[in-house]
Amino acid sequence: MRNDKLINYLHLHFIVFIWGFTAVLGALISIDAIPLAWHRMFLGAIFVLLYILFKKVKLKISAKDLLKFAFVGFLIALHWFSFFYAIKVSNVSITLAMMSTGAFFASLLEPIFFRRKIVKYEVVFGLIVIIGLYIIFKVESEYVSGILFALLASFLGALFATLNGILVKTHNASVITFYEMLFGVFCISVYLLFTDGFSFEFFILSTNDWIYLLILASVCTAYAFIASVHVMKWISPYTVMLTTNMEPVYGIILAILILGDKEYMSPTFYLGAVIILITVIVNGIIKTSKKE
Repeated sequence: MRNDKLINYLHLHFIVFIWGFTAVLGALISIDAIPLAWHRMFLGAIFVLLYILFKKVKLKISAKDLLKFAFVGFLIALHWFSFFYAIKVSNVSITLAMMSTGAFFASLLEPIFFRRKIVKYEVVFGLIVIIGLYIIFKVESEYVSGILFALLASFLGALFATLNGILVKTHNASVITFYEMLFGVFCISVYLLFTDGFSFEFFILSTNDWIYLLILASVCTAYAFIASVHVMKWISPYTVMLTTNMEPVYGIILAILILGDKEYMSPTFYLGAVIILITVIVNGIIKTSKKE
């Protein structure tokens, strides 16, 4: 059991590394946040469906479960729109650093949904992350819009991760992912129809955009999403969200290497990132030494 937990914890870190690359792709893709979220979820649903057909997994579920998946799919659509919009109006480093607050949100949400007492050290870790973010942003106040939308994305991410932590106990991870992607696409499509957002140009993208979108939808969405839901069988939603605080570290390094000078920040920013990293490492040590 201990080995299963450790293997899945390491797997989770690999997934988080991929999520860090997701932010870089969001910056490289030239289209706006809403069409970007739509294309990601649409292509992601196709890739997940291909996986389901290959594995011969049954898609039949009850109407009640379908409504649950629809609601979570709506949350995911809002999450990805907010995430990509934050990147567009600020940069990858700002957005990813704000996403670290997901651990704090999860420490508040998980006791509500799982009906357990608040664990003191979980709140402490969440507050330490907040301190790290304060250190980062005390000199980055010009990115107000990016900060607010990234915070919204972080809260929504914590919320749907917590809900998926419940759903995965009784449903296949790939089935959950497929329906959530499908309903996410539906929600964004309804919005686009009412705002005349669909047009011929909506589907005309550059070659580079299509390449980046395919990587985003297959590796960074279909695989990463199924895998992240799967590991929640062994790891709590709070640990998932706290581990995703590594996403800024991985993503910022990738952004500097790929995007260059635009992503260079002040030394204060990196001090905050180190605080977040230490928090994640300490949490990993505690979680792997205790039975969750």
